[in-house]
Amino acid sequence: MKPTKVLILISTLAIGLIALITQTACSGKSAETKAPSAEKPATFAVTTATAVEKMVASGFEQTGSFIADENSDVAPLVPGRVLSTPVDVGAWVKKGDVICELDHKDAQLRLDQARAQLAQANAAIRQAQTRIGWSAGTFDAEKVPEVAAAHANWISAQAQARLAAADSTRYANLVATGDVSKSAADKARTAQETAEALANAAKQQYEAAANAARQSFEVVSTQQFSRDSVTSQLAMAEKALADTTIRAPFDGFITARPVAAGEYVALANKIATVTRISTLKLEIQAPEQRASQAQVGNVVIAKVAAYPGREFTGKIAAINPAVDPASRSFVLRAVFSNPDSALKPGMFATAFLRQPGETPAVFVPRAAVVRDKTTDSNQVFVIEGNTAHLRVAQIGEETDALIRIVTGVKAGESVAISGQTNLFEGASVTAK
Repeated sequence: MKPTKVLILISTLAIGLIALITQTACSGKSAETKAPSAEKPATFAVTTATAVEKMVASGFEQTGSFIADENSDVAPLVPGRVLSTPVDVGAWVKKGDVICELDHKDAQLRLDQARAQLAQANAAIRQAQTRIGWSAGTFDAEKVPEVAAAHANWISAQAQARLAAADSTRYANLVATGDVSKSAADKARTAQETAEALANAAKQQYEAAANAARQSFEVVSTQQFSRDSVTSQLAMAEKALADTTIRAPFDGFITARPVAAGEYVALANKIATVTRISTLKLEIQAPEQRASQAQVGNVVIAKVAAYPGREFTGKIAAINPAVDPASRSFVLRAVFSNPDSALKPGMFATAFLRQPGETPAVFVPRAAVVRDKTTDSNQVFVIEGNTAHLRVAQIGEETDALIRIVTGVKAGESVAISGQTNLFEGASVTAK
């Protein structure tokens, strides 16, 4: 290769090397110029408070639903056409108030018929009693006028027979002494036989009158039995008429009235529903682990969404001794007085079941608890040093602007009560 070409090649390589070094240097400088500087993390100012421990009543919290003390679907006792329904849904009724009237014409006619039959039966009894001359008391056939007359006639006939017998004997003795004729003695004996026959006839009349009186008395007894039957029919007719008027079985509200005037109702139809809410029952399903903690008579404090901040006090009235094998829970029933009707059947309630004694509990200011709608949970930021830590908390009752933290915060820990909207797990904070 010629020296000139070698020099040109060396010069070209040298120029390319210099350009490459220059480009690399420029690129490095540019990269150094564009590299961002490290920024310090943001610090948020918050106000803090200390979680405190307080002694509270022992117990546990459960949820439940209120049910009516009594709920009656009133049905008619007799079928019929509805004439009127003087109450409507929401009306307050007292026990015995009319809630429905059925057509009572047929029942009234049957009642009138039964009354007429009773009057007829009473007249028949009076007639039978008059026939034997008896009105009341113990029956004695000898006191019946016909019987008494027949008895007197018999006594008289007996006396006449005895007198005739004495005359016959005396004439027979006189015949033996020759003082009277035999024909006179025969007449005396004939008179005796006639008197004795008349006495026997009077006796038979007396016995017949007594038997007739007894038979007449049996007629009176039969008439009395008939009257008793008619009296029962009258009572049934009166009840049938009364049953056409349907009344409230107890004090309460009308919560349903599915019938209207003109409808025909059968025995199976519901006329109205009467609900008593002056006392309500709260049915609570508690886990089986709480079985030893629930006792009849324990106080129950209930809260409902309709009355924020208001507490309703009741007592456990019954405990189901059986545990549901599917849910592993048992049912408690608490009774609540409801004089102002504030509580309604079907309301959902959060209930605290108190137990004897006290237990320590952790409380924080209400402002420390933040409700996260995304996760549907209650959150608290615990401040440790200058760092915020997010805790999911289970809350309980509120007292004196403090709220109980069941789980999530310990007593003595600092919690943020302002500025939580800027905080996140591990955020740097400055406590005020």
